[in-house]
Amino acid sequence: MKKRTLKNCFSRPTCAALAGALLLSLSLTACSSAAQTESSSAQAGSFSAESAAETQTESAAPESTEAETTAAGTASSETESPSDTAQAPDTVTITSLNANREETELTVPYDPQRIAILDMACLDILDRLGVGDRVVGSASTSLDYLQDYVTDENVSNLGTIKEADLEAVMACEPDVIFIGGRLSSSYDALSEIAPVIYLSTDTELGVVESVRKNATTIASLFGLEDQVDELMADFDSRIEALAAFAEGKTAVIGMCTSGSFNVLGNDGRCSLIGREIGFENLGDGDVTATHGNETSFELIVDLNPDYMFVLDRDAAIGTDGAQLAQDIVENELIMGTDAYKNGNIVYLEHPAVWYTAEGGITALDLMLSDLEGELFTE
Repeated sequence: MKKRTLKNCFSRPTCAALAGALLLSLSLTACSSAAQTESSSAQAGSFSAESAAETQTESAAPESTEAETTAAGTASSETESPSDTAQAPDTVTITSLNANREETELTVPYDPQRIAILDMACLDILDRLGVGDRVVGSASTSLDYLQDYVTDENVSNLGTIKEADLEAVMACEPDVIFIGGRLSSSYDALSEIAPVIYLSTDTELGVVESVRKNATTIASLFGLEDQVDELMADFDSRIEALAAFAEGKTAVIGMCTSGSFNVLGNDGRCSLIGREIGFENLGDGDVTATHGNETSFELIVDLNPDYMFVLDRDAAIGTDGAQLAQDIVENELIMGTDAYKNGNIVYLEHPAVWYTAEGGITALDLMLSDLEGELFTE
């Protein structure tokens, strides 16, 4: 019997068929692997392309935002540029008084940084406009509301409102100098140092309107004219109320000085009482001096006013040992007048303001308060 081996278990045709099937299987496996590889590569390529696109998009976004910000900034700059291009002038021309007390045009620096003050009414206005920090030198004063300028060690003492220290004025190197009527004789000398702005109260115009006019002039040096109306807002109504009270009433307005009594007219100190408030000033007429005319108390008895208004000059300037105004006025003769009998003798509470600073904004407020406090308590 023949032994059967593995070789003999398959016929030749069978072997050929098996070999062909094996080759086919291997070929299909290879094709499948290649297809999977290509698919994976395609997917990877797709993901890579999408990632790159997203990266480019994200990178482009900040550039767009930055471009928008730049554009907005440019638009903002273009919007603001008109105000930036509005150049402030180097000088401004105002109306001031000259040495002869005549109105004249004066060219001065615009927005002066260094100011010399020899007039308290002007200092008052500068203070209320908020530019008092420009003051580098000032005359001395006893006015409480201006003491910061006297006690400040950075503000030079320039003398008094009647006598300027020219060397001190020159040393403080002012851009402009403000003076009042007491220094009109020094106008030319001071003008050698810097432009001199000389302002005063015009009795024809009236105290209130003079303050408004002078405040507007000073404000124009700094471009602050729009502040003046606000600072002057309630003065007209206060004057009207006082005028209503004064209607039909007579008065003698006077000043005590060196033991005597001087009658004042409507064209000098305290003209506010007769001219604007409207008391009939029985002493008006030939009285033209700023200090008034000395009078006898017999005349006042003859005039027999409803009211007497008294300015104490000695108290205003701090005269040592001076007799009080009340002691001078309230003598036996005056005690016989209607003004005394009815308690209508008014001693102006702030004499230094009336005498040295008439024409300032704070000064005007205090002057009206002096009258309101006495007249409206009845």
